[in-house]
Amino acid sequence: MCGLVFFPLLPAANKTLQIWEIDSEGAKSELLVSPDGESMLIDTGFPGYHDRDANRILEACKDAGVTKLDFLVITHYDMDHVDDAPAVAKKIPITTFVDHGPAAVHDFGTTRGVAAYDALWANAKHMVVKPGDKIPFKGVEVEVITSASQHIQTPLRGGGKPNAACAVTQHKVWTRPPDEDVSENANSLSLLITYGRFRMMDMGDLTWNKEIELMCPNNPVGKVDLFITGNHGNDNASSPALVDGLDPRLIVMDNGERKFGAESTMKTLRAVPGLQALYLLHWSANAPNDNPPDEYIANLHDSPDGKWLKITADQKGVVTVTNQRTGDTKTYNPR
Repeated sequence: MCGLVFFPLLPAANKTLQIWEIDSEGAKSELLVSPDGESMLIDTGFPGYHDRDANRILEACKDAGVTKLDFLVITHYDMDHVDDAPAVAKKIPITTFVDHGPAAVHDFGTTRGVAAYDALWANAKHMVVKPGDKIPFKGVEVEVITSASQHIQTPLRGGGKPNAACAVTQHKVWTRPPDEDVSENANSLSLLITYGRFRMMDMGDLTWNKEIELMCPNNPVGKVDLFITGNHGNDNASSPALVDGLDPRLIVMDNGERKFGAESTMKTLRAVPGLQALYLLHWSANAPNDNPPDEYIANLHDSPDGKWLKITADQKGVVTVTNQRTGDTKTYNPR
């Protein structure tokens, strides 16, 4: 009779969602790598500057071991989000392009940028997404919350409760052109990204009044762990109705030194009751007295630019943030 041989059970691989917030000097570019190895780039940064932002994206891809982009998501068609797409596409293959559909504005610059972007997906996969749609990012749920000036109508799991912050958030009246309520910013994709217990909200450049439409009177999203601020920390976004409603424990702002990071926005973010940390891609000259300590800033006013923030989240909601400038890593446990 043969004896039975027992093999010890090996621990499961510690799979994580990895996120690189790439310095594009106050534009936006964010690389995600799923636990199953798929890659998603959200926006492409500024064009020009000798391919500065495209090269920084490629550097992050190399750090991540990414040789192709499974998805390029364009939140909207302002130049600091879409115009560098052709330069990125020359440096790394892209499988699927995702956007909100036709442009909301038709000025010369937007029309030219959209035409160059549209030419990239003419012979590739292309998705136009609406609120409630999901982007099939393997191993991670990516749900579209807003798109083309519309928002989800059915609360998500954990959402649907009255939002007390609505009572203290007033609509804005835009006193100078453009009218933000009909701008490309107002048409931004915003995404809820979920991996196990970890929830992350990326707002694109969605604006203040559109945030109120989404979050009031009831909050359809619920609480999140990580909040990527809208519109680079400008004061036309990140309303109390949104920020207090989401109640994030970690916040990242993709600002430049002099592009937004507004004083009023900084104060709103720092006042979140359960906030564990606020990170900036740049020290903000617009709010010199409200910046977090230097260790939470990827690029200082007196240091070379181009450093990223890398965020890693596991299914239990444990998050680590690494500042490339300092090499320092901090770990944040779920609440």
